[in-house]
Amino acid sequence: MDSVGVSAAAPDAGPGPAWQSKCPWGAPSTTSISCSLADVMSEQLAKELQLEEENAVFPEAVAVAEGPFITGENIDTSSDLMLAQMLQMEFDREYDAQLRREEKKINGDSKVSISFENYRKVHPYDSDSSEDEVDWQDTRHDPYRADKPTTTPRRGFIGKGKDITTKHDEVVCGRKNTARMENFAPEFQVGDGIGMDLKLSNQVFNALKQHAYSEERRSARLHEKKEHSTAEKAVDPKTRLLLYKMVNSGMLETITGCISTGKESVVFHAYGGNTTEDKVIPPECAIKVFKTTLNEFKNRDKYIKDDYRFKDRFSKLNPRKIIRMWAEKEMHNLTRMQNAGIPCPQVVILKKHVLVMSFIGQDQVPAPKLKDVTLSSEDMKKAYYQILNMMQQLYKECNLVHADLSEYNMLWHDGKVWLIDVSQSVEPTHPHGLEFLFRDCRNVSQFFQKGGVTEALNERELFNAVSGLNITADNEVDFQAEIEALEKMNEDHVQNHGKKLSTFSSDGDPPIYDE
Repeated sequence: MDSVGVSAAAPDAGPGPAWQSKCPWGAPSTTSISCSLADVMSEQLAKELQLEEENAVFPEAVAVAEGPFITGENIDTSSDLMLAQMLQMEFDREYDAQLRREEKKINGDSKVSISFENYRKVHPYDSDSSEDEVDWQDTRHDPYRADKPTTTPRRGFIGKGKDITTKHDEVVCGRKNTARMENFAPEFQVGDGIGMDLKLSNQVFNALKQHAYSEERRSARLHEKKEHSTAEKAVDPKTRLLLYKMVNSGMLETITGCISTGKESVVFHAYGGNTTEDKVIPPECAIKVFKTTLNEFKNRDKYIKDDYRFKDRFSKLNPRKIIRMWAEKEMHNLTRMQNAGIPCPQVVILKKHVLVMSFIGQDQVPAPKLKDVTLSSEDMKKAYYQILNMMQQLYKECNLVHADLSEYNMLWHDGKVWLIDVSQSVEPTHPHGLEFLFRDCRNVSQFFQKGGVTEALNERELFNAVSGLNITADNEVDFQAEIEALEKMNEDHVQNHGKKLSTFSSDGDPPIYDE
């Protein structure tokens, strides 16, 4: 069977696949379309042919492409919105181009450059991806490190002859110092050196390193001071734990808030809890928290180091115990005053440097200080005689001198005066006890004389009336000189005998100083 017969029989074959109906060895059947040179060069014909090919290969893409585009041919200029968008887009392009020219003009060849990126008008349809826009978080390249890290060989230098470079090279050391700044504390700001070949000299790096360590130690000290000391209207964690225990044990029902702040303590208001058999808790309590910051106590140790009740326990080497001793001192003084019947807060409990007392006031409102209340002439006169009586009781029955008595430490409540803040109170045999008493007499006398109490004694007469010492002096200087002489006599007696004066009688009479 020859090849001609096969080729002739192939067209007569029945229906079948397309690859069977056409012989691959046969000559292709080409149909030539005659066209002129003008048709070949026609742009319209080329566009039509391009669209036919795109429709055959990408029919869906062509359907999408038939949508409205903002081009020069299909713009509907009758819409004001479309015109406004076109004008705005053109203006933004010109504005961005002007910013780029300004950046290039200002930066020049400088290593430190500025950018107007935040001022550009970027639109979603006009943003072009740029190779310069690199997100360092999405790349593994570290801009602070070199692409190929250079290692110093064991012999300490590289190169030969004139090109030798040792490990002490200025450029190499400068770059290493710049890389070492990453080891500083996170809170120490070292700046951003991306794209800059920074070289820090050893002198600059050592100064920065020393400053970073100093700042770290200072921050640690401040944090420790904040955690271990009471602040203004706040308490440290240890004090807070003491207050929580008081509330959880049922001694206090709740702590409402701060009612007073001072140099050495903070006072809070609280509602009393359950009353037990051995302890009566008032409905409202005042919590006095002595500040554990030692700044205010450095100049006040004279009130306690010479007090014979605490002299053996006083230690300069452990100042935190002084603060607890200060709170204990106030508790003992208040107990003496309460036993003598002097109006003062009632002690509930003492826990370290936290003293719980009865609240002088009502419904969370503290009683006003004597300096803040306006009294009538009768009440003023009544308050004066009451204070005079309390000073005598305090000196004779309690064997105490307030040492800080003034209108700031006296409250007016229920028509009478209440004494507070007796942590600095000392005994009359204190080396400065009579000086403190004379100062209290001066404060009381001046306040009531200014208040219009004509019966108010002057400070020398009031001192003699309270202490029972008939010191006769024409002026204040001689009066204070005699007081200092009596204190000196008392101090010599204590040093010789090792105990306080035995001139105190059991019934609380004032001491008798024999000249």
